Amino acid sequence: MTDEEKEKFFQVALCSSLVLFGFDGEDLKILVYKKLNDPFRGALVLPGKYIAPTVSNDQAIHELLIEKIAYDEHQTYIEQLKAFTKVFRNPLGRVVNVAYYALVKLTPQIEEKVKAQGGEWYPYDRVPDLAFDHNEIVKYAKERVKRRVKRRPVGFNLLGDEFTIAQLQSLYEKALNRELDKRNFRKKIFNSNLIIETGNTTDPKQHRKVSKLYRFDEEKYEKLSLKGYDFLF
Repeated sequence: MTDEEKEKFFQVALCSSLVLFGFDGEDLKILVYKKLNDPFRGALVLPGKYIAPTVSNDQAIHELLIEKIAYDEHQTYIEQLKAFTKVFRNPLGRVVNVAYYALVKLTPQIEEKVKAQGGEWYPYDRVPDLAFDHNEIVKYAKERVKRRVKRRPVGFNLLGDEFTIAQLQSLYEKALNRELDKRNFRKKIFNSNLIIETGNTTDPKQHRKVSKLYRFDEEKYEKLSLKGYDFLF
């Protein structure tokens, strides 16, 4: 390759953005931040970072998760989406964005760290206007999640250690963006043998109706995660 060709073709920056989904027991949410520098200072954006030549995309996104939420690889599901390559997506120059999405259980520790860094969780179906092409990335991530929850039990990555059937159904309804028949949903979930009754119930002081609490069967979960499953409600 000539010096002229190097000058011509090696002028592209690389970055990664992350669509981080969290579930608080009622709402499925997406994390955004206010941009602190130019371009688009003050605008809302997805968490992300530029990638140094010596760092892989996967390494960069893991570093970003550690920075933003004190990432625990055993509690977080991560998947690469695709490269967003529009020529003029960034006014600074040509930037290729290799985007990812992640599913995380919202804990008090995560909430505290996000708040300290100025992050804000927005409802899954009410994400505001974002800078760059980040709304396009969010839309793509939503479609990926919708496909995944139909074929793999990845929804459990968003739940606490114990959860009610109502919380589980609410999560699936948010991800699929439609209401599900209560009876059919319960039948499908119980027939999957994915969940186990814990023997505990919700606190009667905090809930009008006392509900049974469940956890997922880790061994069954791992098997279905690998081979896939028909969660077509």
